[in-house]
Amino acid sequence: MSHIELRHLRYFIAVAEELHFGRAAERLHISQPPLSQQIQALETHVGATLFYRNNRSVRLTQAGQAFLQEARQILLRVDEAAAQAARIHRGESGNLTLGLTSSAPFMRRVSRTLHHFRLTYPGVNIRIEQLNSKQQIEPLLEGKLDLGIMRNGELPEELAHHLILSEPLIAVVHKDNPLNALPDGELTFQHLADQPFVFFSKDVGTSLYDDILGQLKTQGITPFITQEVGEPLTIIGLVAAGLGVSILPASYLRIQVDGVRYLRFGKAEGTTQLWLVNHARRPMTAATRAFIDLLLREN
Repeated sequence: MSHIELRHLRYFIAVAEELHFGRAAERLHISQPPLSQQIQALETHVGATLFYRNNRSVRLTQAGQAFLQEARQILLRVDEAAAQAARIHRGESGNLTLGLTSSAPFMRRVSRTLHHFRLTYPGVNIRIEQLNSKQQIEPLLEGKLDLGIMRNGELPEELAHHLILSEPLIAVVHKDNPLNALPDGELTFQHLADQPFVFFSKDVGTSLYDDILGQLKTQGITPFITQEVGEPLTIIGLVAAGLGVSILPASYLRIQVDGVRYLRFGKAEGTTQLWLVNHARRPMTAATRAFIDLLLREN
């Protein structure tokens, strides 16, 4: 059995469909004697007579009829496997596992890229894992994530990053907070210095914790954190309840909650970055490269 080759199956199918060695040989663009020899060799390998043949006719045996069905399925599966491999090579099929920080879906550039990628590569299975920036690092190192979309922060040397965008920070305040009366562009970090602060818990491990508190520290501000939570939506909800103020990236402007106002800082205040991160030393699939190209080209 180990000596049966795909060409044997193709020769057999041609004879079985033509029921004539001469016509089958013409169809295969070979001469008849080698074709007959190959069929005989196939029967020897199979251990069964596949054709009844005499000077006037060729017919399939019962074993030949059963072998024909299986031979067709084998060649079909081989063709399908080859086509699938080609699609994966072109980035038209396969899998893409993407880590997203919680704010990423609210950014038009990211959501547009996901939409365009789905339309352009419908055969690629996209699996998204919502993880904060620091939580994405280990899966990226282990190959469990192909790409990560995260906030700026410290990365191991094995990981490379591409800047997707920089966005301003905004103040999140209750609608009755006196800070709402400030003229546009005059709000500074200092205005929040004495306000009760709602923010991420350090234990959550989000990069925004280090980034935003680090920027406040450069101005000599240590915020009075009265509520520590794990999710930005919870932060917004607690601000709506009047429990304090907070600072978040401007992408959260798309989340409208009753009782909350978003205030822009003056131009001199901080920004935060969104990065696309991949393993610098691990080969990329074509689908991964296609997603990177789409995201970095997106305006």
